Amino acid sequence: MRNYDYFCSMKHSFLFLAALLLTLTASAQSLTKRQAETLRLQLVGEWKQTRKAELNSLWNGHRAEDGQLVMPLWAATYGEKPADGRSLWISLHGGGSAPAEVNDQQWENQKHLYRPSEGVYVAPRAPYNDWDMWFKPALDALYEQLIQMAVVFEDVNPDKVYLMGYSAGGDGLWRMAPRMADRWAAASMMAGHPGDVSLLNLRNTPFMIWCGADDDAYSRNRLDAERGLEMDSLRNADPEGYIHETHIMQGMGHWMMRADTAAVAWMQQYRRNPYPKTVVWQQEEVLRPHFYWLSAPTDELQRGQRVRLTVNGNVIDISECTYSQLTLWLNDDLVDLDRKVTVRYQGRNLFRGKLKRTVENMRESLFLRNDPRCTFPAKVTVKR
Repeated sequence: MRNYDYFCSMKHSFLFLAALLLTLTASAQSLTKRQAETLRLQLVGEWKQTRKAELNSLWNGHRAEDGQLVMPLWAATYGEKPADGRSLWISLHGGGSAPAEVNDQQWENQKHLYRPSEGVYVAPRAPYNDWDMWFKPALDALYEQLIQMAVVFEDVNPDKVYLMGYSAGGDGLWRMAPRMADRWAAASMMAGHPGDVSLLNLRNTPFMIWCGADDDAYSRNRLDAERGLEMDSLRNADPEGYIHETHIMQGMGHWMMRADTAAVAWMQQYRRNPYPKTVVWQQEEVLRPHFYWLSAPTDELQRGQRVRLTVNGNVIDISECTYSQLTLWLNDDLVDLDRKVTVRYQGRNLFRGKLKRTVENMRESLFLRNDPRCTFPAKVTVKR
């Protein structure tokens, strides 16, 4: 029986590789929708095995790492795993410009501050002991790596990744929620300072604001309340986007007596939509070449660059784009790839035609983004 099982396993692997090689030899040919979906599943399996091999020592060593920068990780798993995969909760501790022992104590507190009914709850220890310890430019790569590790080792659903943080962790939330908005299912900021962050990228990311009404250090209470009103304005102007709640807790200071734990259940009701049909993308202080299903030229990235677009049927209308060109990665969730696709910029046609589904596009987008949900069979680059 053992030999038979081994034979079946080897036969399955051989058939998979043979099918994949056959597809690769004809990779310039257009795939059907069904073929693309079958290949997507195979490619995601290949990607997971590759990332497992690359990240195994880090996950088992309870750390994320990029060069010399190391972020220790503490994790606990709660509840039964759902059929669609686990959720991931990234919870950022407080502290800041203080001795390491102070930030270590805040890390210990964060480990048990929140408890989701289900999911992998990860409390990282900031790699720095500075006020901006959760949003320095080098941290983006560590957040990305943490998500990837949770997906490949804990069967986390990449559409169920949640971000929260308290105090200095709340400072990080204000920056990282918009900066990496295309990665989060929802985010919640607790007792942090917003700085000069733009909230535009939160169009498709449900967002909570929590602050004590008496938390007047650095004017946190006033500024957080003002940002809540700003979210109200964005929602009023775009009623299908900018889902949010603002809680300025009366009679409470910097410590909110755990009232903010209600954020966990609120966030848990949401899933990321990796293919939103309305996208607002503005570059923040850390420049990122990709956002949802869009890519911008790397040599044109600078803070404030912006794109706004909407998909209606098979027509993609770009109302604002400050880049000279834009790449649109597409699948059949966004448009019907069996029909012609039209891309317009401020009413002027930039492209109209049928696009091929190819395995090259799928492989390129998956390994470029390292996100199983970003496996796009088609793409088109348009110039303004």
